[in-house]
Parts: sequence; structure tokens; C-alpha cells
Amino acid sequence: MIVAGAEAIETFACFGGDVTVIVMGSGPAGSPGEAVAAVKRRMLEWHQQFSRFEPDSELSRLNADPRETVPVSPVMARFVDALFRAAAETGGLVDATLVGEIEAAGYAAHFDAEPVPLARALELAPRRAAGGPSEAANWRAVSLDRAAGAVTRPPGVSLDSGGIAKGLFCDILAGILDGHQSYAIDCAGDVRLGGRAALQRPVQVASPFADAILHTFSLSGGAVATSGVGKRSWLDHDGRPAHHLLDPASGRPAYTGIVQASAVAPNGVEAEWRAKAALLSGPSGAHAWLAHGGLVVFDDASFELSPVAR
Repeated sequence: MIVAGAEAIETFACFGGDVTVIVMGSGPAGSPGEAVAAVKRRMLEWHQQFSRFEPDSELSRLNADPRETVPVSPVMARFVDALFRAAAETGGLVDATLVGEIEAAGYAAHFDAEPVPLARALELAPRRAAGGPSEAANWRAVSLDRAAGAVTRPPGVSLDSGGIAKGLFCDILAGILDGHQSYAIDCAGDVRLGGRAALQRPVQVASPFADAILHTFSLSGGAVATSGVGKRSWLDHDGRPAHHLLDPASGRPAYTGIVQASAVAPNGVEAEWRAKAALLSGPSGAHAWLAHGGLVVFDDASFELSPVAR
């Protein structure tokens, strides 16, 4: 951790990437250094609690439980509620019940391999097509009893944490850090900003094709999430390119003509589902999801900006 006067900053490995936390000024979480330490501690705890790759995590136990109704922790209840809202807001385009499909595509364990170069993956990819909702719509069978702290779903319907969890964790922490002068959390690509000073901070969007910055948003609060097909990619057992963003309609990795989408939103959960929906909708439908601003990158490395709403 680096502590310089009224600001503290630390970067650590979590959620399959790097998390950077910056806090300026004392507040509800203590001094800047104490606040950063508290955020790190909570993030690492949530990583263990929500990983589908750890058999003892709460998420894995929930997915494996043979009961139809399962008691869950308060933060798991908030997560399930966020998953349902994301699916409902996107008409099922963002669907966290595709665990069987993502494992069949080759993502059943921690991804540590070098990704397939994006240009090569696009050469091998199938015909581009916009994604759509699954006919099964298993997300509709998932319900939450907030008072009882229990989730009901048909046994065998599993949930994947993914980016929605990262957005939620940032939102939970924002409820504490908003009382500090300023803060920024970059949770492996999901950025949450705020603080009572309304300090403007730069949020850079990098190209998935080259070492270049495509655009820099200047924000004092809210969130930016980026979804893309390049960082977690591989060749499946048939030699086909694959990645972790599925088209719910086909259950296969989506190749829509968009390789990366970034969305600005008031909170992390909304930024996440807007970014994913934009990518899955393809070039003709992407910008409709970027109501608060964002950026999409196409197969040919060109990009388009949606202005940030003021």
C-alpha cells in the first residue's frame, strides 16, 4: 500500500485480475489507509465466497444443493436480486443461469492460459449474429425471499457470479466510501467512483487490439464497466474459438461484430448489464443500451463513442 498524505492506494490480485483501490480523506471506514485495507479484506473474502471454481464457496454450495429452497447470506441475497434485475432489464439477454453452457464451452476452471490473439480468434469465428434470450429462460425460475433470506430455484439451475458480482461488490463498498473525500475502485475492469468532494477522475478505455487508449471518461461519481471477448479466450476441443460471454439463445460464445463494450451508469450493477447487453446486441443495437454513455469496439478495431449524459 502507498500512503501519501491524505490519499492511500493499493493494487492486489483478485477476481481473476487486478483490483486497485484509492481513497482520499478520512471517513466512515477510518483513515485512507484503514479504508483501503478494509476494502481489500472484503474483496478477498467475497472472492472466496462467490467463486464457482471453489467447491466450498457459498456459490458452489448453493449450486450443488439438492433442495429447491436454500438459505443464503445477506450478500448472496443481494447478488441473486442483482442477477434477476439484470436479466429482467435486458429481457434475458444478460443471463447468469448458463453455467452448464459456459463449462461445456471450456470454462470450467480458473483461466490461467494465454488468450488466443483477438485477430486470430476473429478469423476463426463463425458468422456474426446478434445474441438473444434463451428459450428456457431459467432465470425466471429463480426467486428470492428477502425476509426469509432464501433463494428458490429448480435443483440443477446454477448461477454464475461473473461481472455482475464485481459491480455489486463495488456498489456495496461505495455505500461506505461515499463518506470519504474521494475514492476510486477498479475491480478487474469495473470502475466505481465517488466521494463527498466530487473530484473528477479519468477512466481510460483501452483497445482490445493494441496497447492504446481509445478514450478517457472524466467522472466524479458513478461507474464504468467494460465487457470484452479478448482477455478470456481459448480454442475448444473442436478447434473453435471460444470466450466467456455467451449468447443465451445458442448457449455458445457470442460473436456479434462487437468485441468490447464499455458502459457508464449510476452504479456498478447497471454498468455491468448495460455493457454486456451492448456487446451481445451487435452493431445495430448496442448504443440503445448506452443511455448514460459508453464506447463500443468493432471487429475491425474501429470504435464509436456514446456521449456521457449530463
